[in-house]
Amino acid sequence: MEYDPIKRSLGNVFNKSVFLRKLFYNLLDLLLLRCWHIHKELKAWQKTVTDSAKIFDAGAGFGQYSYYMHTMNKNWEILSADVKEEQVADCNAFFKKLGTDKVKFIVADLTQYKQPDTFDLVVCVDVMEHILDDVACFRNYAASLKKGGMLLISTPSDQGGSDVHEGSEESFIGEHVRDGYPIEEIKQKILASGFSKVDARYNYGSPGKISWRLSMKYPIQVLGVSKLFFVLLPFYYIIVYPVCYVLNWMDVNGNHVTGTGLVVKAWK
Repeated sequence: MEYDPIKRSLGNVFNKSVFLRKLFYNLLDLLLLRCWHIHKELKAWQKTVTDSAKIFDAGAGFGQYSYYMHTMNKNWEILSADVKEEQVADCNAFFKKLGTDKVKFIVADLTQYKQPDTFDLVVCVDVMEHILDDVACFRNYAASLKKGGMLLISTPSDQGGSDVHEGSEESFIGEHVRDGYPIEEIKQKILASGFSKVDARYNYGSPGKISWRLSMKYPIQVLGVSKLFFVLLPFYYIIVYPVCYVLNWMDVNGNHVTGTGLVVKAWK
């Protein structure tokens, strides 16, 4: 499944006004289970830092996490990077309309970009599965963090991440260069890249896997057939979302022995 055509379609709709883009971000926060997990970790991290914190959003995409962090504390300085010039331009235009100079987007290759001893937090959500030279990124993240700074990653695991369950299966998401990380592998790679401590846990356990299929996989598959199904999506979610909400809550508040996703925290 190629996400880019669907992403471009969504961008064309929600870039029409500040209101629509905020609405888009809010919808992502509600629908995407990874947002629930990342928000939980960000709220915990917020209690440990001051108003002068500096954050690097590595692989910012639509900019929804940069926006969320900006709403958490409008004094934080957020630098966000992505390889796609169109998305970077769209995000800069949006934040300019918000009237803030605290959030800036740049075009950057994460395997090469670093700002030594600059950031208190590096956020990297669903990015590492797209990058072949992951170790180069981990080293750059470590170099860019201040002493004691934290790295926060969300990425698929090898326990069915990208909806791959057998060695012969292909990733549901065609842009992935790896189907998912073994939990010990990503911990060891991060420790070897300049971090002193790492903590990794599974998410997308049994409740999360069901929610992901209902809220994301099936709608995307249908939209891949015809964009006309956009018209039917609101009615679909009116029926399905209450179930997904409960499943997401269960996933975020549960402890999972295994799962198709990983949340990884590491400290310099």
